[in-house]
Amino acid sequence: MKVLITGSSGLIGSALAKSLTSNGHDVIRLLRHSFANDSPVWGPENGVMDLADVGEITAVVHLAGENIADGRWSGSKKNRILNSRVRGTKLLAEYFADSDQKPQVIISASAVGFYGDRGTEIVDEESNAGKSFLANVCVQWEDALNAAVETGIRVVKVRFGTVLSINGGALKKMLLPFKIGAGGVIGSGEQYMSWVSIDDAVEMIQFAIANDSIQGPINFVTPNAISNRKFTRTFGQVLHRPTIFPLPAFAIRIALGEMADELLLNSTRVFPKKLVESGYKFLQPELSQALDHLTKADTCKV
Repeated sequence: MKVLITGSSGLIGSALAKSLTSNGHDVIRLLRHSFANDSPVWGPENGVMDLADVGEITAVVHLAGENIADGRWSGSKKNRILNSRVRGTKLLAEYFADSDQKPQVIISASAVGFYGDRGTEIVDEESNAGKSFLANVCVQWEDALNAAVETGIRVVKVRFGTVLSINGGALKKMLLPFKIGAGGVIGSGEQYMSWVSIDDAVEMIQFAIANDSIQGPINFVTPNAISNRKFTRTFGQVLHRPTIFPLPAFAIRIALGEMADELLLNSTRVFPKKLVESGYKFLQPELSQALDHLTKADTCKV
């Protein structure tokens, strides 16, 4: 099959492209600036799309968007976070809605931030959106796909949890402090984190492409959301290091501002109801298993 990917240089996109290619599929990287004559380009900020020479596409996997954890959330940063997701998604949805060669499926990223701060409440795909900044971003992000949905294209709105990988994201940032014994509980430690390993994230995308019954919002997390306290203890045990240096909530808020609550202190306990009901077999459903696998570079798949 032929798969078009946006955000192909990111954490998930690069791993997905590698996996698809190794499985014999054609990967088309949709880039903002092409350094190769055969790479299609687009400009979400000004509505430019050039796919004239790509031909028929089996699936579109849309992962592009401003990094939410790169720098404090100023007003302009928040606008970039929102606009980079909504404009790009809307452009893709409208382009393929009007195209004579529609893909079989559009897989578009969203996030479990959709649910907002929910404490110990277990939420699934049928739960309402939260009221935070990121929840509002996710609602608009998913709504930007309406044009494709209305023309009958199968659309999957992927609500990613925290993706664990030693190649990037939250785990890479935590790895060094934990390795030197400087890791510890964040805030109260009672807040839940919904997570997925990079291996499962890549496998889930390919599973969604191949299964026609999967559509609409779907949580890409393991069934085992975990508190920050238990995550900290488990990570320390995997690395055989102490975890005795807590990071108080007030200190995080001083350092990071608004994003401290949304990314580190809020609690989102998400269950992947649709994946479980579809029969998906998790590669690494338990945190200790995932962390042990991911921190052993010689056995890591991606």
